[in-house]
Amino acid sequence: MWRNMTKQLHIVGGGMAGSEAAWQAAHMGVDVVLHEMRPKVETFAHQTGNLGEMVCSNSFRSDDDEQNAVGLLHWEMRAANGLIMSTAEQHRLPAGGALAVDRDPFAETVTARLKALPNVTVSYEEVTELPEDGHWIFATGPLTSPSLGQAIQRETGTEALAFFDAIAPIVYAESIDMSKAWMQSRYDKGETEEERTAYLNCPMDKDQYEAFIDALLAADKTEFHEGETAGYFDGCLPIEVMAERGRETLRHGPMKPVGLTNPHQPDVKAHAVVQLRRDNALGTLFNIVGFQTKMKYGAQTEVLRMIPGLENASFARLGGIHRNTFLNSPTLLDSEMRLKSKPHIRFAGQITGVEGYVESAAMGLLAGRLAAAEILGKTLPVVPQDSAMGALIHHITGGAEAKTFQPMNVNFGLFQPVDGLKGGRRGRKDRYKAYTDRAKLAWQDWLANFS
Repeated sequence: MWRNMTKQLHIVGGGMAGSEAAWQAAHMGVDVVLHEMRPKVETFAHQTGNLGEMVCSNSFRSDDDEQNAVGLLHWEMRAANGLIMSTAEQHRLPAGGALAVDRDPFAETVTARLKALPNVTVSYEEVTELPEDGHWIFATGPLTSPSLGQAIQRETGTEALAFFDAIAPIVYAESIDMSKAWMQSRYDKGETEEERTAYLNCPMDKDQYEAFIDALLAADKTEFHEGETAGYFDGCLPIEVMAERGRETLRHGPMKPVGLTNPHQPDVKAHAVVQLRRDNALGTLFNIVGFQTKMKYGAQTEVLRMIPGLENASFARLGGIHRNTFLNSPTLLDSEMRLKSKPHIRFAGQITGVEGYVESAAMGLLAGRLAAAEILGKTLPVVPQDSAMGALIHHITGGAEAKTFQPMNVNFGLFQPVDGLKGGRRGRKDRYKAYTDRAKLAWQDWLANFS
């Protein structure tokens, strides 16, 4: 381990990215001060002052590191001794082929593990300005405080881009009618019986689906403030926005009926299916998968109780909508996520224009390692673009078109083609395996620079 205890790294924001950055830098021997404004300064989406709190879904999505880009990112983070991935494994819940966690114990463990490191200090104060010196990482996420957002805007000279992110409702399990619903993962995916029955399914026939769409379109929705526009991120669209795009959109999205057999009526094919995923280890809470919404609370309860099995649903949390801000990173950041106008400042996480817990934590991992290496006087090679990490950082710092830059999940479309492999759907399995094999080698070679 390299050690240099004379220079501090300041990290602002204790979410996925900030927590991972602090963990990585501290393990490289750098003194870290992690600045988190919660719980003194609250946000409308957070419930606690814990580090690494999950405010939307409790899922890190697919854990398949051979056929899925986000699963590959999981693998790369594990290979780098990632805090977020190891803690997620500790608090894992059944979720088919996905990695879902018990959110409260997860955040409590992230907090405890960081505070246990002798060279990490947590400061619960709001940072409202961009510092003029020192070594800094800003990982304040999509809910960056207004005062800090204004400071960033003054420095960059541009309006912060924005999109609206919606939170899905959570239902108490005891209020679900299991004479209509059943437990099954799509295509019975999973290695254990618990994994193969990780999702709760509520079926709809055609008439029920059409009535649901009508009610969804007619429901009262949250209005935007004057001057705001709804630039949604396509990976997190509210259900009513999907319905507005076409009556069949939901049936081909989060309500698709494929890969499921209703044991109550095995010979009847559902027209649409609403899936719920377990949200805690006790199995007392279920998150309605893909059901982010901007419906007003009264309308939500009425519309969601039209779903068979949820007629008497009791909600632990209703859905909501909030504004997310992010930088036009291709114009503002260099290849190591440093602010071009103030290179002693790095940005990491969702504020850089990546979307999702995993991608945010991954960019925190890179920022923490790159900042620590700089403090320690170590020169590192460029993060390899063939890795999932490299594909993401390349996209946000120059690979994307600045004029149309929008938040992006990791996906194989960001990867350089592999010579000799055919395109199209038929060649997809071999192509994805080639991407992941190549990525793992490239990432391991890069990590060898830290040994």
